[in-house]
Amino acid sequence: MGKGQANVSNTIRTLRFHAGEMTQAALAEQVGVTRQTIVAIEQGRYSPSLEVAFRIAHVFGVPLDEVFQWTPPGPDAG
Repeated sequence: MGKGQANVSNTIRTLRFHAGEMTQAALAEQVGVTRQTIVAIEQGRYSPSLEVAFRIAHVFGVPLDEVFQWTPPGPDAG
């Protein structure tokens, strides 16, 4: 891992939009992280800890797999 395309995607931006256009700062405050952390997670540049992932899902009242999706690497990955 580390290099190449991330296998974890998310729907945070869409969820924020449907939650009354919640700002990244407001989400960060509720989750207990910085706005920059939310930006990096949204952009797929950072994968959150499991606890932070659950906190994000909790804020939106949805299951974890509605926020984060994992795509297994292809057979030629590695």
